[in-house]
Amino acid sequence: MALTGIQIFKLLPKTNCKECGYPTCLAFAMALAAGKAELEKCSTISDEARAELSDASAPPIRQLTIGAGEYATKIGGETVLFRHEKTFFNKPGIAVLVSTSMNDDEIDRKIDALAALQYERVGEILRAELVAIKDGGGDTNRFAEVTRKASEKGFALILMSDDASVMRAALSVTKGKRPLIYAATNENADVFATLAKEFSCPLAVYGKDMEEVSALTEKLTGLGLKDLVIDPGSRTIRQGLSDQVAIRRAALLQKSKALGFPTIAFPCEMASNVFKETLIASLFVAKYAGIIVLSDLAGETLFPLLLERLNIYTDPQRPMTTSPGIYPINNPDGNAPLLITCNFSLTYFIVSGEIESSRVPAWLCIMDTEGLSVLTAWAAGKFLGDGVGTFIKNSGIAEKIGHRRIIIPGYAAPILGDLEEELPGWEVIIGPREAAQIPAFLKMKA
Repeated sequence: MALTGIQIFKLLPKTNCKECGYPTCLAFAMALAAGKAELEKCSTISDEARAELSDASAPPIRQLTIGAGEYATKIGGETVLFRHEKTFFNKPGIAVLVSTSMNDDEIDRKIDALAALQYERVGEILRAELVAIKDGGGDTNRFAEVTRKASEKGFALILMSDDASVMRAALSVTKGKRPLIYAATNENADVFATLAKEFSCPLAVYGKDMEEVSALTEKLTGLGLKDLVIDPGSRTIRQGLSDQVAIRRAALLQKSKALGFPTIAFPCEMASNVFKETLIASLFVAKYAGIIVLSDLAGETLFPLLLERLNIYTDPQRPMTTSPGIYPINNPDGNAPLLITCNFSLTYFIVSGEIESSRVPAWLCIMDTEGLSVLTAWAAGKFLGDGVGTFIKNSGIAEKIGHRRIIIPGYAAPILGDLEEELPGWEVIIGPREAAQIPAFLKMKA
């Protein structure tokens, strides 16, 4: 049973050391109870209290990490069925499948595509994270060679073989990289459990149905393994979606510990072409795969999935923000115009994109409005003349420009008078209301 914030607080050291990132132990306790903080952040808690809280505060779906470093992929840890109830925390990892039966050129092409297909949107880098390497013939050296090649690129790995000796050879070249071992079955559960313990790796569990999967996870947890990933064995769209929903509901609503683990789905085995495969993958992004394995990666199929994943796994209760500050665009000098707007990420990227496309050098100041858009921030009293003036005076922009002119958003025209009073000697110019009008406006003023 989950503990309340007060119950958690009673077990904390109450030192208010702030090392966890929260101002007080009580604030940290409340964040733990809400699932917005991790117990590991507290470095002074006693071992007894840590053990008690770990069991009590653990999410119903275990959280685990595959890989290490830049491409480390955290999955699981979810606490709700629907995003609007709270939020989804760990977005599903997207993997591209390579097989040792492929030639080197094809393997290199897929691995290079994973590295190249990266996109920046609202301040985040969108990309696939994993390479799933399938044993295509039981060749130990070949499997280890392909594994080493992908590992050296830094990607998180899924190692797929039912031969323990082949798996051991691959694990030996990825020490410390935490690949996912795929997969333990009724036939090899004991030996694969030994490998997972020896190399400290998460282990996937494959069963023909939910009953078989549950029996396997209970056996493996009894052997001391905690980081498990479930493959319920479904390879049709209908059954795959049904199994994902059933596993999530069993873990959250029925408190089934045997099914309280993240899942893996294989759209690459459910479709005969990449477009249908992408459509199937989009279902599993929403409900509820922890890892999604694709047969290939291309911009026109991967980008929509990444964008869907971003939208679903963005906290609906927390606006996306850009860091306040001064942003030079198109290499401005001291005579370049100065614009200001709010720190709502979408506003920043639209405005900066329009300035960039105009090719007019400019300075863009971003003011902290707690993630609100211009009109909303003005209505909420967070983008007013006195506040904007104080921000401009403290920002240091006056040292970078040789003029005293500032362009404010058209929707913020009501702050004109107050801003002129706050910035004596400055000329305040009302800019366009719509970002699309910025290029023409700048060219006219340049």
